[in-house]
Amino acid sequence: MTSMYHISDLKKFNRCPRLFLQSQQDEKMPFYSYIRMDEAVSDLAARKLGVEKPFVGALGDDPSLALEALKDHDWLMKARFEYGGLRIKAPFMHRNGDAWELYFLFTGLYPHNNDMELYCDTVWVLEQNGIRLSDVMIVHLNEAYVREDELDIDQLFIVSRSLYNFNNNPTIPFFEEIRKQMKDPQETIRKMSECTAETLREPVRTNKCAGRLKCRYYDSCFPNEAEAEDDSIMTLIAAKHRYQMEQEGLLYLRDADVERIEGSPQQYAQILADRSGGLFADKMALQSWLEGTVYPVSFLDFEWERYAVPPYKGMKPYQVLPFEYSLHILHADGTVDHKVFLSVHDDRRELTESLIRDVPEQGTIIAYNAEGAEKIRISEMAEQFPEYADVLLGMNARMKDLQIPFISGMIYDVRMRGSWTLKQIMSMMEDPGYSQLEIRQGMDAVFQWRQLDRDEDVNKDEIIDDLKKYCGMDSWAMVVVYKWIRKCAGL
Repeated sequence: MTSMYHISDLKKFNRCPRLFLQSQQDEKMPFYSYIRMDEAVSDLAARKLGVEKPFVGALGDDPSLALEALKDHDWLMKARFEYGGLRIKAPFMHRNGDAWELYFLFTGLYPHNNDMELYCDTVWVLEQNGIRLSDVMIVHLNEAYVREDELDIDQLFIVSRSLYNFNNNPTIPFFEEIRKQMKDPQETIRKMSECTAETLREPVRTNKCAGRLKCRYYDSCFPNEAEAEDDSIMTLIAAKHRYQMEQEGLLYLRDADVERIEGSPQQYAQILADRSGGLFADKMALQSWLEGTVYPVSFLDFEWERYAVPPYKGMKPYQVLPFEYSLHILHADGTVDHKVFLSVHDDRRELTESLIRDVPEQGTIIAYNAEGAEKIRISEMAEQFPEYADVLLGMNARMKDLQIPFISGMIYDVRMRGSWTLKQIMSMMEDPGYSQLEIRQGMDAVFQWRQLDRDEDVNKDEIIDDLKKYCGMDSWAMVVVYKWIRKCAGL
């Protein structure tokens, strides 16, 4: 019996045969989306396209059902087709004379050509089934759309015959690009069918293993790295030649060949830390960064949700909805106050007004990755509620980014193991930190909050307590790390 594969299987195999085989053997893991999609985007897109009386496919359909539907339906949705061991799902198909228009659905804002394998393989299977395509288009969310009281489906989506370039301009002819890149996948499918544990080579590290997204099987492929010492050369961040240096016997950060590193401040801080007994601290640079800090010092952290389809008035696709903040206020005498706000559903105004009340009118505000998170959230609040813009933007003007001393190479401890996250830094401190919390990761907090927002039958008091403890730990961790930085700076 010939194996049947999906396009996701081809993508995994082309990335790494070991990834493909492991995912075939493992039990399917539950999928939790980073982006909130309460409404079926495909149903909304169908309304945009004017779909009427469609044949609607379902998971596990025999492909003969879709082929039969071609005879007496003008619209097909989620139709399953197969050819040569490859199974695909066509999001939308519309009869156009004796041919068909194919619509892909992209649930983001700017479809680029990084999903071309999916598009090409889908078209290939359809055409191998004798289906003539007159046009191929892509339906995607409209970044410029701002919701009013009711959702405007027509404005929510854009139907494009082009993909977008790196500047997010629609300049790449979609169907033409598919024609250029489409190839017969049957040789790849044959190799997939023959792939077994016995045919696999020993795992070899490539940029596909731990690029922007680390493979979930990385630690099982390279178990020695997890067991490596804190100052192992393998912790050298973004070092293209670290594997080669390790093979040559340059095992520790202190041994790194400076002629073969990229030369970032973080890398030099790592090397100097190992050569200095485990800690590197540029006291002058740290003192300069700390200069101008004014008490009371407020440590601020937000938690938020991101929606694909804007659920509330004034929101745009993929806009963030803050639902919690934690604020620790460090006074000059060493005492610390704590404020926390947690909302459910749409409490943007209440959260904004509470933040204004809780943040001291004077003093420095500190956040970790402030430029990429807290400052953006506060600027969005200022835009949503212009009557508070002056005070909110004044907060941003007083804000320091606690991440700066670390990513600019002012300070590094080998116990950070090449990670600059607040949790990793906190793990070095004499504080229980996150280890005793029920919620330990930001996305776990979001998943828990979704249960509150959706009014699911859960222990709401327990979830609220856990959320407050987690967000509170984020701002408390900044207090602990800030004090440590001051100590390392000799203050």
